[in-house]
Amino acid sequence: MRTHRLVAAATGVIRSKTFIGASVLVVAALVVGTALSHTGSPPVTKVVTGKAAVRAPAPRPPVVVATNPLTGLGPLPAGPGVAVTIDDTAAARPSLGVQLADVIYIEQAEGGRCRMVAVFAPSKPQVEAVRSVRERNPELLAEYGRIVLVASGGDSLELAPLDQSPLFSSINDRGAVGFHRDNSRAAPYNLVANLAQISAAHKAAARVRNVGFTWAVVDPRLALAPAAAYVNTLVGSTPVSFAWDATTGLYERTAGGSPLLGASGAPVAKPNVLIQYTQITPDNADVDTAGSPATNTHTVGTGRVELFRSGKHIRGTWTRPSLSSPTTFADASGKPLLFAPGGTFMVLVGPAAPS
Repeated sequence: MRTHRLVAAATGVIRSKTFIGASVLVVAALVVGTALSHTGSPPVTKVVTGKAAVRAPAPRPPVVVATNPLTGLGPLPAGPGVAVTIDDTAAARPSLGVQLADVIYIEQAEGGRCRMVAVFAPSKPQVEAVRSVRERNPELLAEYGRIVLVASGGDSLELAPLDQSPLFSSINDRGAVGFHRDNSRAAPYNLVANLAQISAAHKAAARVRNVGFTWAVVDPRLALAPAAAYVNTLVGSTPVSFAWDATTGLYERTAGGSPLLGASGAPVAKPNVLIQYTQITPDNADVDTAGSPATNTHTVGTGRVELFRSGKHIRGTWTRPSLSSPTTFADASGKPLLFAPGGTFMVLVGPAAPS
């Protein structure tokens, strides 16, 4: 009757020695049922049946669903990542489709002007105004892997680095599919790229991957961080500014103190603004018609960053050891900077630019 005594001890019930084997099975079932009701999943336990002990299966580990590494939201995007060079002057505004980009880089161009390079993953809209490639673009985008770079054209000095890089390219001047002119605007500010069509033509291009963003809805460091309702800096000689909207939780790009709206009428806005201080060198071999040299923004190396999120401001550093490496963003103690899920403005400035 050892089996009887084991069951009786487990349930706190003392029964007579005449307790039959069938009752043992009933009580054993009650023991297992009670454990399940308290844990919600089958534990690893020995079930006494009067025969050999049976080990119940262990609970399965939770399924981890991959998210978009460029925003921290939604599932991992299907299809290739697409980057587009976009004009960032008043003559090209309002921009079409740019607010749907996951990451928007703002970088220096010749003559102190600036350009955008917008990276799209799940959304593949029509984008305007597409402009020419620059020599520095392959370096900037190499950490994304073999994504597609979309541009209107470029001279031989600008196209050569792209052709020698692992990036795929879709260039209007080379007869690529997916481009048309917007007759309501004047050239060269009227080239439209259909990213859905371009993406479909580059099925071999790489899907987006982690380029260094760490996403978190909450960052305890923000409690002690200084408030930052406005961001003002210079890219080249061009003022670039943003204003925090506490209602939407977004930083809106502004121009002349007013929100910069896209062609849809929606503000161009993201939850994060990162100012990345870089080395910028002129290329005197590549000069435009006004005599201004092209500039190269160097995003491999290390330097300062300033992250603006949730209406607050945190300082840190960036490090990217090689072309194919993701960029590491860390605070002063070496802990990762945490970006608010939803996308980022990446403002690439010179070492002396204000913030």
